[in-house]
Amino acid sequence: MPTSPPIPSMKDRTCLVTGATSGIGYVAARELARAGARVLLVGRSAETAGDAAQRLRGEVGSAQVEPLGADFASQAEVRKLAEDVRGRAERLDVLINNAGGLFLERQETVDGIEQTFAVNHLAPFLLTNLLLPLLQSGPSARIVNVASGAHRGVSLDFDDLEGRKRYSGWRAYQRSKLANILFTKELARRLQGRAVTTNALHPGYVNTAIFRDATWKGRVMRGFANLFAITPEQGAATTIHLASSPEVADVTGEYFYASKPARSSRASHDATAARRLWNVSVEMTGLARPPD
Repeated sequence: MPTSPPIPSMKDRTCLVTGATSGIGYVAARELARAGARVLLVGRSAETAGDAAQRLRGEVGSAQVEPLGADFASQAEVRKLAEDVRGRAERLDVLINNAGGLFLERQETVDGIEQTFAVNHLAPFLLTNLLLPLLQSGPSARIVNVASGAHRGVSLDFDDLEGRKRYSGWRAYQRSKLANILFTKELARRLQGRAVTTNALHPGYVNTAIFRDATWKGRVMRGFANLFAITPEQGAATTIHLASSPEVADVTGEYFYASKPARSSRASHDATAARRLWNVSVEMTGLARPPD
């Protein structure tokens, strides 16, 4: 898979990238900054975000980059992040929801929610909705959701979304990535007629820190995955394309791979499941319910 070609000027645009301290997120943040964008770089803590911002400035001397910290396992921290962004920017031109993780053993967040579902789906769902006013403040904006080809072969079990009855770490990850695509499609439906697009993507199997599990199972999976992994630069190409290319300025509600539209699973096209997931997510995040 080729790396991304030179991207158009992003001067005078503000971009927010989550999970931007390493891997795909860091590369996307760096290249957007290189193209002239102001980049709000989000890491799991202010310290890790600050370190990444310093490293990025060393690579791109002219970078306009501002570090922000938020642990996506806490809805309070996601809300604080949105508040911080609103205090820094009058508008947001690009939101890249890249942060995520794979947890092989079942864990619950401080909010009492299964961690994979909370971090990979509910956090970007909540952040996106809280930032929609900023995204709608400019002439146009883009939301880019980093999903995965791992979404294939599963459907959502609305009777056990959090794996309380039966848990598989890999299956939970697959379903969270399916949720990313269903969220993208439902958000695109709700934003029809507005100058905000939203698309999802599979970056390829990338050598990143997504395997957060520190057990022997996690180490084995990391080692196996790395045998077939592409570089973060290759993996970030589609994210950067969706964030910047004029070719996709008016494209919304789609799924991409290798910077081209791709066919996602049959389950990801289930409009009824997408609406149901939206409503469940509203309840689990405490958002005011908008009309369907």
